[in-house]
Amino acid sequence: MSGKKEAVMVTQQRKMLHKNLNFQAAEAYKLLRTNLQFTLPGDDEDGCRVIGITSSIHGEGKSTTAINLSYTLAETGKRVLLIDGDMRLPSIGKKMETQNAPGLSNALAASGSDVKIAIRPSNVFDNWRFVTSGDIPPNPSELLGSRRMQSVLKAMTKEFDYIVIDLPPVNVVSDALVVSPLLDGMLIVVREDYTERKELRACIRQLNLSNAKVLGIVMSNVKNERKRYGKRYGKKYYSKYSYGERETPHTED
Repeated sequence: MSGKKEAVMVTQQRKMLHKNLNFQAAEAYKLLRTNLQFTLPGDDEDGCRVIGITSSIHGEGKSTTAINLSYTLAETGKRVLLIDGDMRLPSIGKKMETQNAPGLSNALAASGSDVKIAIRPSNVFDNWRFVTSGDIPPNPSELLGSRRMQSVLKAMTKEFDYIVIDLPPVNVVSDALVVSPLLDGMLIVVREDYTERKELRACIRQLNLSNAKVLGIVMSNVKNERKRYGKRYGKKYYSKYSYGERETPHTED
């Protein structure tokens, strides 16, 4: 890939993420946040909510969704931790513009290590932190299903109100199924005009067999009349408040 093409891809990628989101995309994530708060109700005394983000196959936008959902939750002032649990094809580190290690795999592999070493601050909110996947291990499923993962996650829940974990596609590897007992629920990301119904059905069936709590389905890369309405609505508000118009993001992993 040429340097010019790579620079264009990086620019496009940044437009899809957190503070660079356009009006309609930002509002869609706020609606998702609201729906989650109704689905997982309770007071701060009830402790941390741990949410997994997965998909049926690769390329549906789960990593982008995980980043933007965690950012939108942090906007409310809650303490939020984003974890890259996809230790096979990690992308959170790249999207957050940092090195991939040390990260989750390093914290899980070394029983005596301090988990907090893997937690990094974001450059957006003080209450928004993230953990990259770390060095790619030979046994990611075993690490995610280990007692060490349980203890690491338990330690992190004491420090945060929400933990959002980006997990591999269900139909490709078993990682998301292995870690599902540790979650309060799972969101499935489906990309419009990309995901086949049989793939989605297989994903939901596998999650149900694992007794995972499916919180709902998030559709990415949507192209319909609501998007056009959102664009007109966004123009009105951007013009009024002088925010300027930004392009609609194209969502990928």
